[in-house]
Amino acid sequence: MPHIVNSQQEKAWNGPEGAHWARHQDRWNAVNEGFDAPLLDAAAIASAHRVLDLGCGSGQTTRLAALRAPGGGALGLDLSGPMLAEARARARREGVANVSFVQGDAQVHPFEPGVFDAAISRYGVMFFADPVAAFRNIGRALRPGGRLAFVCPADVSLSGGAAALASLADVLPLGGFGAPGLPGMFSLADPDRVRAVLTAAGFTEVAAGRVRAYETWGHGAEDAAEFMLGTGPGRHLMAQVGAAQQDRARRALTDRLRAHEADDGTVRLPGTSWLVTAERPADAR
Repeated sequence: MPHIVNSQQEKAWNGPEGAHWARHQDRWNAVNEGFDAPLLDAAAIASAHRVLDLGCGSGQTTRLAALRAPGGGALGLDLSGPMLAEARARARREGVANVSFVQGDAQVHPFEPGVFDAAISRYGVMFFADPVAAFRNIGRALRPGGRLAFVCPADVSLSGGAAALASLADVLPLGGFGAPGLPGMFSLADPDRVRAVLTAAGFTEVAAGRVRAYETWGHGAEDAAEFMLGTGPGRHLMAQVGAAQQDRARRALTDRLRAHEADDGTVRLPGTSWLVTAERPADAR
């Protein structure tokens, strides 16, 4: 196992959370894939580029990046062994040959300096123990003039499934769930903090704009609610209350999701995230 500093994240993503995401990779892709095209467009990937995918999970965005760079390729980096196993298997089945996957911690991974033309991430950069150190390390992996593009959650009230969970505040003890700046999925929800972190890490031309897409959570409100409450945040919140409150939460969430059922039963929630871009300075050494 390579050197890891984000030990809590390493434990989670190689435990129940990583197993859950690996087992349900198609469902998670259905939740998040509406952001794939905006992310890849923002990365300005050219045919011969080498692309680094940070927190690549089961590798959908890595494979898509590789297909945009047939004369180059893509490397996916993630902490999770279970998800990387799925990523490698899916790449083999799809015949994407110019892609590879490595298990490691982007904050300290020994990247070869300056070899990547672009670095991307779909919800994989919010969990660093030291985000400035992590993005500085990522920056060193980019060539001078290389581009960074990532998607991260915006305000919880705009974040699709997270907003649905946050609506259960009268049933579940949400605590600081969704608070910008706290460690976790909303750590970069404040664009001013994103700009400060990336600037301190040596990036320039930092920009953050809102991007909207629909998240597909399941077929039927009951199925979508069960899946949502089986995610890491859902499991954590449900574990803090007894059976009666769990039933109340399940019913309340199901009722909320019924309003988002399409004619075919598909549950789709509108979501808004930040699409962040930045560059490694052209004169970087």
